[in-house]
Amino acid sequence: MKHYLHIILSFTVFLFLISCGNYNKLQKTNNYDYKYEAAKQYYFEGQYNRASLFLQDVIATFKGTNKGEESLFLSGMSSYKARNYNAAMSFFRKYYQSYPRGLYTEKAHFYCGMSLYKNIPEVKLDQSATYEAISEFQEFLELYPGSVLSAEVQEIIFKLQDRLVEKEYLSAKLYYDLGSYFLNCSNGGSNYQACIVTAENAIKDFPYTSRREDFAILILRAKFELAAQSIESKKEERYHNAIDEYYGFTNEYPESKYMKEANELFKKAKQYTSSSDSED
Repeated sequence: MKHYLHIILSFTVFLFLISCGNYNKLQKTNNYDYKYEAAKQYYFEGQYNRASLFLQDVIATFKGTNKGEESLFLSGMSSYKARNYNAAMSFFRKYYQSYPRGLYTEKAHFYCGMSLYKNIPEVKLDQSATYEAISEFQEFLELYPGSVLSAEVQEIIFKLQDRLVEKEYLSAKLYYDLGSYFLNCSNGGSNYQACIVTAENAIKDFPYTSRREDFAILILRAKFELAAQSIESKKEERYHNAIDEYYGFTNEYPESKYMKEANELFKKAKQYTSSSDSED
């Protein structure tokens, strides 16, 4: 009987602290059961920063128990909902590493990926976080191929890959726009060559990208400009390379929106090689 009275009294005190909004008293109490219940209450009320604060207090105390497992997962969810994605990612990763067969392990893997996804920078900046998010989501698909979240995860992976493609396209285009600035075409270290390598690697890495045609015309432009700005001894070989690129382009994209431009480049390259052949 005394045991039940103690439980009732404890719960009454807890409700008093919550109902009075006595946040400071809850912070100072050494009763971690109160803090655990308060954290959950704050979480379900949408007060995620307060929930996170109390949950972090109780994680170590309840480590290895059901309360500890739930506290760690809710710490991740509280941070995630508060848009503190770096902290959320750390909590979710710690959860599934600590509880590989836990009650929330699948969700922890998913939200770890989502935390990375939500925190990726704009396309112009370094995309290391994008690669990390893709890796996290691919691991999710390997671990949970039949998950109800699989379709959503696959769709997010496609979006992330599109970002990487866009990053590569912007890089290749920047090299092309820089042209002969800073580097010397005649010595083989030109921005045009950097453009070609970047675009070719992007097509290789992302063969089904919707940007494939844009990369292809960029390669043709760069090969033509590389030839045009080369020293005389290298012009003919490089114009022939541009012509070969033209044939490959027109074969793959016979109805290309860039066909008029491609034909003009071909005509100019052909004029040089024809006149060079006649001189020989």
